[in-house]
Amino acid sequence: MRTIHFLSALVFVLASCNSHFISDPSYRRQVEQDLDAKMSEMPEGELFGIFENDELSRPEIEALGFLYAYMPLGDVTDYSGEFFLENVRSAFSTREEMPWGRDIPEEIFRHFVLPVRVNNENLDRSRMVFHDELAARVKGLSLEEAVLEVNHWCHEKVMYTPSDARTSAPLATVRTAYGRCGEESTFTVAALRSVGIPARQVYTPRWAHTDDNHAWVEAWVDGEWHYLGACEPEPVLDKAWFDIPATRSLLMHTKAFGRYEGPEEMMSATACYTEINVTANYAPVGTVVVKVVDEKGQAVEGAHVEFGIYNYAEFFTVADKLSGKDGTVSLTAGKGDMLAWAHKDGKFGFSRVRFGEKGTIAIKMDKIPGEYGTAEIDIVPPTAGNAGAKANPEQIAENQRRLEEEDAIRNTYVATFYDEEKSRKFAANLGVDPSRLSRIMTAARGNYAEIESFLRSVSKQEIGLALELLETISAKDLRDVPASVLADHFNGCVHSDSEYFVNYVLNPRVANELLTPWRSFFAEELSPEFVESAIADPQLAVEWTRENIQHADALNPQGIPVSPEGVWKSRRADRGSRDVFFVALCRSMGVPARIESVTGKLQYVASAGAWVDVDFEASETLQSRKGNVVAEYLPDPNFPDPKYYTHFTLAKLDDDCCRQTLNFESGDLGVGTADSWSSILRSPLSLDEGIYILLTGNRQNDGSVLVKMTFFRIEAGETTKIKFEMRESDSPVKPLAKFTSEWAEGVSGCYVLAILGPGQEPTTHALRDIAAVKEEFEAWGGRLVLLFPDKSGLDSFDASEYGGLPANTVLALDLSSEGKADATRDVLASALGLDKPENLPIFIVANHATDEMLFCSQGYTIGLGESIMRLLRAI
Repeated sequence: MRTIHFLSALVFVLASCNSHFISDPSYRRQVEQDLDAKMSEMPEGELFGIFENDELSRPEIEALGFLYAYMPLGDVTDYSGEFFLENVRSAFSTREEMPWGRDIPEEIFRHFVLPVRVNNENLDRSRMVFHDELAARVKGLSLEEAVLEVNHWCHEKVMYTPSDARTSAPLATVRTAYGRCGEESTFTVAALRSVGIPARQVYTPRWAHTDDNHAWVEAWVDGEWHYLGACEPEPVLDKAWFDIPATRSLLMHTKAFGRYEGPEEMMSATACYTEINVTANYAPVGTVVVKVVDEKGQAVEGAHVEFGIYNYAEFFTVADKLSGKDGTVSLTAGKGDMLAWAHKDGKFGFSRVRFGEKGTIAIKMDKIPGEYGTAEIDIVPPTAGNAGAKANPEQIAENQRRLEEEDAIRNTYVATFYDEEKSRKFAANLGVDPSRLSRIMTAARGNYAEIESFLRSVSKQEIGLALELLETISAKDLRDVPASVLADHFNGCVHSDSEYFVNYVLNPRVANELLTPWRSFFAEELSPEFVESAIADPQLAVEWTRENIQHADALNPQGIPVSPEGVWKSRRADRGSRDVFFVALCRSMGVPARIESVTGKLQYVASAGAWVDVDFEASETLQSRKGNVVAEYLPDPNFPDPKYYTHFTLAKLDDDCCRQTLNFESGDLGVGTADSWSSILRSPLSLDEGIYILLTGNRQNDGSVLVKMTFFRIEAGETTKIKFEMRESDSPVKPLAKFTSEWAEGVSGCYVLAILGPGQEPTTHALRDIAAVKEEFEAWGGRLVLLFPDKSGLDSFDASEYGGLPANTVLALDLSSEGKADATRDVLASALGLDKPENLPIFIVANHATDEMLFCSQGYTIGLGESIMRLLRAI
């Protein structure tokens, strides 16, 4: 393709359209330079052909130029120019159509309405589809009213349910009728932008006071940004269940598409987005200055300083900064603790840092891997504050009425999905095991027609193998994969009797990418001679990838997966997409390959049947040298079998002392469903030789954590023995308040009582956590009372949605004997001095024998069931 310079292309359309989309000449020149650089970096594949369209207006060219200049690698390769042009034209026409369109500043429109991408989701035609449904619904409303109305529409379509880490596209989320917070917020931002309302996703990468993270939405209304819970409508803006948790967060940020020059604090800028720190909008903040020095106390320039929040038993990096000439870096965050980890040239140093404290913190980078023993660190999160707008009782009542109405609409749609009876009839038609098919068809949710179509296309003789294919992919794949993609992988697969065939050849799922039809693509592109040679020696596929695919992390800073076809066309990939490409390339030829789940290593199966590690930087293939580690643990009643991602993690240090947490988890819900000490470290665990860190953490009821880090070396062919220790608090259990309840009648000792917020994310998490320790609650045998604020919540409650609750659970309304609503909630609020009793759920543990409350958790908390059981075991 001939090179097209952005501003040069404008010359051809000056006569037909004189207006500019980008009115600032200097910013327009910057976009031109960035687009020309992108085109120069990606000359293969005819990827910028849309600019040869002579019918484009000047605003369209400038808008497309802005999008292409900053879109990540996969957006350029995996979506057509016509797709982005359709989105540009829809955004422009909506700006003219909506009454608020002309009032939105150019910069706000450019960065927060025009972009198709919200975060790391797969792109789709949601802007146009949502516009057609929402335009009439917001007609005649003010901008603030329109934001609230769009969120009600979003709740009508989608509710919160945990899922895996891949972010589904907005239309797929609607089809599924649920999503995790990242999907709900991506969907809601897309819906708001579809009617010309500026919107952005705000994200706390990790909570400080509990595990997990959260994402929500900010909408621009009349010159100011306001927050809302995605698909969780409130009567007013700036009100959500996460009001209080946000005041305890250490860091909240958003990504603005492209080069953004707004008033907010900029955390970092990449080739695709500008990261903005919005923590100060939600919580008191402080600034930490860290100075990195060497053994002699001299400033170290160019050291990486990773700021990590303790969460899921690791210090998760939320900011990575390079020290300047004076050795310093700084970060602004909520007033709590992080770990600052500095590393360069094979040495490291670390320190707890507390935001808001004065003075510079010196980190001496004098530690050498393998020569450091243990460290104990006490982590304290920010304290809770007050936040959130107020709504009057009439607004709250009307909002509740609408929520129930919207739940009914969504549930009517969900009732059309496959259930066990429908699955049984389909299984009889196919002649397969009904329980096996039911797991697949019910998981498909609103995508059942695509799975049904695929299975009907398969012959009776091959139906068993088709089911095996469906069982290898994730539940989310079942919810959004087209039948055509399944057919591509089924019909184009190279069959064998190998033990690796189903999981590592037939399986289209490699990592966390969207499933695409790469088998037929590679069948057309690869020569028979290359395929024959690579089957005999898969190292040829390694060499081809090394020589032909350029490493381009800078073009894809978010690591959004590029399809194998996109990598082939552009001959460029970030590290993760290159690995997915290589596995797809191998599997398309019938060579078993994988990204190993624990360490993330890329591997293929050699002709001898052993897994071989792939190293694109090495000149030859070397088998990794392995040793073992075993951890001695003296069982503690409070932690009978510590859990991975809850109580401990293992991390490996690379040559530059970067930490890579090993992944020991199972299930389909992402981080949090994991193994334990007994299944990982009680018996010798085989790992590559090197330096590792065992990190254990004991989170207290106030959110603070007692951390211990143990450094150890694994030598090839040897077994390393280490001690596994959970630090214990010296503080005894102290009564919080005097408390008695009619629900304690007949109880001799302790009981658990909760006020729920049905349908709200914190309550969903809490009930899933209770269900996770169901057997322990039943063995305890005491009473677990769950109180509902209203009858509709109680009547619609389905314990199976949370995995089943303990048999000793009592469900009831929170009514006094006189019929007063919220009776127990109000008593709890008075006893504990709760400022926001509506912040649900509230869980307490009380002792009926002493009329004392011993434990209270309010609002969003992860691991609640385990925390309650730990207390019950202790007393």
